[in-house]
Amino acid sequence: MSRLVPAPDALIGKRFDVAVSKMLGVSRSKAVDLIDTGEVSILQRALSKSGTLSKGDTVQFNLQGKQLEPEPLAVDMAVVYEDEDIVVVDKPVGVAAHASVGWTGPTVLGSLQARGVHITSLGAPGRQGIVSRLDVGTSGLMLVCKSDLAYREMRRQFAEHEVTKIYHALVQGNLSHDKATIEAPIGRAKVSDFRFTVTPLGKPAITHWDVLERFSEATLVSVNLETGRTHQIRVHFSSIGHPLVGDSMYGANPVFAQNLELGRQWLHAMRLEFRHPRTRVWTTVESHYPADLRHVLDRVRADR
Repeated sequence: MSRLVPAPDALIGKRFDVAVSKMLGVSRSKAVDLIDTGEVSILQRALSKSGTLSKGDTVQFNLQGKQLEPEPLAVDMAVVYEDEDIVVVDKPVGVAAHASVGWTGPTVLGSLQARGVHITSLGAPGRQGIVSRLDVGTSGLMLVCKSDLAYREMRRQFAEHEVTKIYHALVQGNLSHDKATIEAPIGRAKVSDFRFTVTPLGKPAITHWDVLERFSEATLVSVNLETGRTHQIRVHFSSIGHPLVGDSMYGANPVFAQNLELGRQWLHAMRLEFRHPRTRVWTTVESHYPADLRHVLDRVRADR
């Protein structure tokens, strides 16, 4: 059984054998064997084990004699807006944007397709129709394109920062200002392929925030992303000494999160505003906090 997986952003520029090793969780020698036998390859181009992954590559897995389990479905994923061109879902925590090797949980794309939603064929194999993504551990609004027209236009709007993306985040500590902007470039951290950091060699990143509510040990903020770098909100708030509550990867206090019964970073994509790709009407879609994030807010309010 074959599976197509877009090359993970964190592995772009890595040797092919190293990337396969990390994607499958196998030794490097085993990864070399899989490449040599053709069980793992790059779609539409030849790549040796010592070649490097490029942006836009799609890794093809044809694991002989190994039955790949069918993807579970996100049955509780609500559709909050849909027409002939686009669909906006309220992605639950624990759902990935698209399939990847090593991920065995549900995906937005797979769950929509299983419901019979037509998705454009434009985009990298395995992530067709996706013009922006949310982390597995982040809940909230995510837009997927159904028509070719929508994909081309929404990709342009996201790339040119014309889409308004509002998140709510609960950060540790008491922010010293009621509103501010964090402008700092973000790139991969040397300590890990899957972590990012503020670095002069990174890509420009701009995060605007406003305080919504203050608590004794945390602050609730509304965040407007001007750019859309991987882990941008998490990295930027960590860089100013206020990591997101529950985000141990970026320095949050795990004991505080445990006491609040929070098993992920407190971050939710609350609102999307964009010009409809066909009608050109300015469109706003909104979400609400899921139960686990509401529970945490109730707890911190009680302790205020």
